[in-house]
Amino acid sequence: MAKYKYSALSRDGVKVSGIVEGFDQFDAVDKIKQDCDIILKITEIEEKKPGLLNMEIGGNKLNARAFSLMCAQFSIILKSGIPIGRAVHLIGDKITDKKLKGILKQVGEDVEAGRSISTSFKERGGKLMPPVFIETIHAGEESGNLARAFETMYQHYDKQVKMRAKVRNALIYPVFVLALAIVVVIVLMVKVVPTFIGIFESYDAQLPLITQSLIWISNFFRKYILLIIVVIAALILAFKLYGNTEKGRLNLAQKALKMPVLGNVNVLSAASEFAGNMTTLIGAGLQLTTAVSITARVISNYYISQNVGKITSRLEEGHTLGECMREVDCLPDILVDMTAVGEETGELESTLHTVAGYYDSELDMAVQDVLKKLEPTLLIFMAIVAGYIVLAVYIAMFQMYSVM
Repeated sequence: MAKYKYSALSRDGVKVSGIVEGFDQFDAVDKIKQDCDIILKITEIEEKKPGLLNMEIGGNKLNARAFSLMCAQFSIILKSGIPIGRAVHLIGDKITDKKLKGILKQVGEDVEAGRSISTSFKERGGKLMPPVFIETIHAGEESGNLARAFETMYQHYDKQVKMRAKVRNALIYPVFVLALAIVVVIVLMVKVVPTFIGIFESYDAQLPLITQSLIWISNFFRKYILLIIVVIAALILAFKLYGNTEKGRLNLAQKALKMPVLGNVNVLSAASEFAGNMTTLIGAGLQLTTAVSITARVISNYYISQNVGKITSRLEEGHTLGECMREVDCLPDILVDMTAVGEETGELESTLHTVAGYYDSELDMAVQDVLKKLEPTLLIFMAIVAGYIVLAVYIAMFQMYSVM
């Protein structure tokens, strides 16, 4: 969500100002008009990004495995009857992750001073703490079952950690093969092929076309290798800068859904995230509008995230979740239909839990299918490149021997 600073006239004609969060400017205006009749000015607040000298080495993300383990530790310790303040200090002393250790140290001090743990995590953790975690822990505090809230979070994030590890392990071999192929081709073109070129040029003979093309490619690599590296780096930088703009994020996210093969993976991933997070938040006792708003913020695809976020205003108008989801053209039909059925039968949480399991399984199979197609493609690519180089060299050598 973006933050907007505004000034407006209240229903009594008094000039007021403040800050409101919204998925876009239209959403922010709708929220402001709930209390004010006339909006005088509204501007988006640009969040300051940390400078290079202030950035912590290792990035600004939490270690997912350490975070999941922390939730499990809280659940076990709180179930044993240990007070929350003591539990925070126990876990903070034992945890090895530096970021979590620093946050827990501050949270422990806040809890001892009488503050709620959810509020402390939100303020001390900043953007590091997932909104799903903050809201679920807050709901656990309100219901008096904080141990159950931490257990729910452990199950939620442990599933994500295992899914990511499975995908990462499956990608290791194809990525290694691709990187090795690129390095081998560059070495051949820059170091090996020029040696044969020198031998061929020492004989006054007409070289085959395939060998001439290989010589041209090798000379191009040797002459412009630094320029090629600079151009590739510039393109990557331009891509990242474009992706940091609002229009760029939307366009790239929308195109990611239409990519061949990978587009289906992105859709299934978003459906799994929606169903899984909604199950967790509804199970924690959050209102439907709040659960949808938080879920929209954690969906990885920005285009789907923005569209799901706009559902909240329709829900506040009295529409059902199923009706609102049908207006979002990027969500799978099965997810929409099953959500509508669960809502009508009063079993929304259990239905979404079933749907989450279904899409987790579908996502896993889709990823495996992509990898099955990627591996032979890489091998074919390597075979074509190697065959081209070998053929170009050997044909020239045979022709050179026939002239001798």
